[in-house]
Amino acid sequence: MIILIGNGLIILVTKVSRVLHTPMYFYLGNFSFLEICYTSVTVPNMLTNLWTHERSISFLGCATQLSFLLILEGAECLLLAVMAYDHYVAICKPLYYPLIMNRQVCLLLVVDSWTTRIPVMIGQTYQIFSLPFCNSNKLNHVFYDIAPLLKLTCSDTSVIEFSVYVVAALFVMIPFIMIIRSYIKIITTILKLPSNMEKYKAFSTCSSHLIVVILFFGSATITYSRPKSNNSGETDKALSLFYTIVTLVFNPIIYSLRNKDVIDALK
Repeated sequence: MIILIGNGLIILVTKVSRVLHTPMYFYLGNFSFLEICYTSVTVPNMLTNLWTHERSISFLGCATQLSFLLILEGAECLLLAVMAYDHYVAICKPLYYPLIMNRQVCLLLVVDSWTTRIPVMIGQTYQIFSLPFCNSNKLNHVFYDIAPLLKLTCSDTSVIEFSVYVVAALFVMIPFIMIIRSYIKIITTILKLPSNMEKYKAFSTCSSHLIVVILFFGSATITYSRPKSNNSGETDKALSLFYTIVTLVFNPIIYSLRNKDVIDALK
C-alpha cells in the first residue's frame, strides 16, 4: 500500500502541478509508474499464497511473471541511467539543457527504456522454460526468478547461465557504468562551483536519485553476486524481498521528503 500510494501521489503531482512539468519530473513520474508495475508483478501472487496457503501457480503463469519481472528490472536500470544523464546535463551543461532535453528526446529516452529489453527478455524466458523440469515442481523462493528455476531442471544449464550473464552485462552493467560516469562529471562540476550555497543546491537536485541508485544496484549486486550454497535459500529469499519490495517502499519517501518542489506541489 505504501508503494502504491506513494508512487501514485508522485504521478499525480507531476501531472497536476505545472511547476513540475519539466524533464526531471517527467522521468520521475515514469519511474514511479514503473515501480507500481514492478511491485504488481510479484506482490499480489505472493500475498495470495500467504493468505490461502495454496502456494501454486500454473506453468504459463510462472513464465509470464518471470518475463514481466525481467522486462521491468531492465527498464528500471535504463530509466535510472536516463535520469542520471538528465542530472548531468542540468548541472554540467545548464545553458544547453532546454536544447538537449527537449520533449522529443525525453519521449524517445523513456520509450527506449521501456521497450528495448522486451524482445531479449521474452526470448530468454522462452529459452528457460523450454528446458525439461523433471527434478521437482517446488520452487524454494517467494517469486519466480532465474536462479531457483534453473535448479529444478535436469539438463545442462551452462549455455543459459552464460546468456544470463551476457544480458546482465548489457542491460545492468552498462547502465550502471553510465550512471557512475555521469556522477563523476557531476561531482567534478559541483566541486568547481565558487560558493557553498551553489554546491549544496546543485547536489540536492541529484541526491535523491543517487540514494535510490545505491539502494537498487547495491541490493541487487548483493543478491546476485554472493556465493551460492546449499543452505543459502532462506538468505536468498530475504535478500530478494529487500531488493524487490523494501527498496521500493523507500523510493517514493526519498523522492518526496528530500524534494522541496514535490513537497510544495503536494501541499
